[in-house]
Amino acid sequence: GFMISFSGILTFKKAEDLRTTAKWVPSDLLLIETDCPFLAPIPFRVKRNDPSYVVGVARCIAELRDVSVQQIGETTTANFNRLFSAG
Repeated sequence: GFMISFSGILTFKKAEDLRTTAKWVPSDLLLIETDCPFLAPIPFRVKRNDPSYVVGVARCIAELRDVSVQQIGETTTANFNRLFSAG
């Protein structure tokens, strides 16, 4: 009954264990988030985080899973909708 969400930390150089986890989390449990205003993904690391940077997290997961960013977006959007309509 839970989902796993990844933020900009996933893109940090020393987050290899987290990237390994993101690669293997089942797609139906996967979410992405911004952690705004903190922890902006690379290459925005020193800037204030912004919701538009979530695409960097999606891009990282897409590369790890060898799928398109669009597929990650569709998957995480469907998971978000399922999570918040499950009430």
